[in-house]
Amino acid sequence: MLDIKFIRENLDTVKKAAEVKKIAFDFDQLLSLDKDISDLKVKVQELQEKRNSHSKKIPKATAEERPALIEEGRVIGTELDSMKPSLVEKEAELRNLLLTAPMIPSPQAPIGNDENDNVEVKKFGELPNFDFKPLDHVEILEKQNWAEFEKIAAVSGSRSYSLRNDMVLLEMAMHRYALEKLQSKGFTLVSTPSLAREEALVGTGHFPGGKDQVYYLPEDDLYLSGTAEVQLNSLHSKDILSEDKLPILYAGYSPCFRREAGSYGRDVRGLIRVHQFMKVEQYVICKNSPEESDKWHKILLETSEEIVQDFELPYRIVECCTGDMGTGKVRMFDIECWVPSEEKYRETHSCSQLHDWQSRRTNTRYRDADGKVQFVHTLNNTAVATPRTLVPFLECHQQADGRIKVPVKLRPYLGGQEYLGK
Repeated sequence: MLDIKFIRENLDTVKKAAEVKKIAFDFDQLLSLDKDISDLKVKVQELQEKRNSHSKKIPKATAEERPALIEEGRVIGTELDSMKPSLVEKEAELRNLLLTAPMIPSPQAPIGNDENDNVEVKKFGELPNFDFKPLDHVEILEKQNWAEFEKIAAVSGSRSYSLRNDMVLLEMAMHRYALEKLQSKGFTLVSTPSLAREEALVGTGHFPGGKDQVYYLPEDDLYLSGTAEVQLNSLHSKDILSEDKLPILYAGYSPCFRREAGSYGRDVRGLIRVHQFMKVEQYVICKNSPEESDKWHKILLETSEEIVQDFELPYRIVECCTGDMGTGKVRMFDIECWVPSEEKYRETHSCSQLHDWQSRRTNTRYRDADGKVQFVHTLNNTAVATPRTLVPFLECHQQADGRIKVPVKLRPYLGGQEYLGK
């Protein structure tokens, strides 16, 4: 969330951010509300001063003067009371509008309309070259009896899946590996609930937009979140941290839920774009410094690269353009792993820096070395998400005899097995 004062003083810059991010934003309404609130506050302050001054006259007044003065004070109080609801209403309206105002993207972020304008910045690993007819991930899973789709869909609805046998262990191995790697890098491991209150989703920026992607439990007034970032971002809501406690590094492990509204075709086949999944999320709270944010953005991206490399998957990194990065992002990179059956890379990790866009929403601050209270910066990136990562993993590591080769770094988590399957 941007500060209204910043918008006033940098209106052209914020308008440009909305333009390059392809976000429709009503700046006229925002400025009109801001002026109305400013005018109302002046009037309220004048009336409060008038009431205070008036109340001092009553004790000194004569018996004859007092009734008229009391009535005059009542009129001032009534006028003051009549203005307060309007002020509260307009302030709430302004805040709701500010929640949708776009963050200023980094000058290094490529300008573009959508994902087609994202810029490839790195490619790693050799694409698999099969001397047999390779199967897609659904065919592999069904052949090895590693998943069930039809019967579980009858029980749990479309885009459901049920992993079996080695796939259950492989999924757990991936998450255990990622958690241990993050712990070795100083991250605090955190298991988080999937349930979240609305204000937590507002805090990350998933709301007020994006409600169509989230499951809602009306009787409990709770939502099922699509990432541990939601809970981790609100853990320090309203806190004033000390600078020596920063950075705070969290590795959040949780079941996640997304409605995936708008997905269709091959995007919903098998384990692609399912409604429920498991994820280890990297989350960083650091000092209010672009240089510090850049440093941690690089570290988060490199850590995910290490994981993908240890999984022995070919991948590429793309920098997301302004039209694809989202309202609150300053800069954003995706890691995309190669899916042989589709002959394309698919996103498995999304690495974002948001500066103080989230912390202003949650009012998370710290006191710096000079005693000044500042909003923190926040960043996030996927460490591993399953079953999404299983798609390129199975397809890239399949063997002619139908087995799946286990990368060296994962073997200790799977009883030392070099291959899975028959």
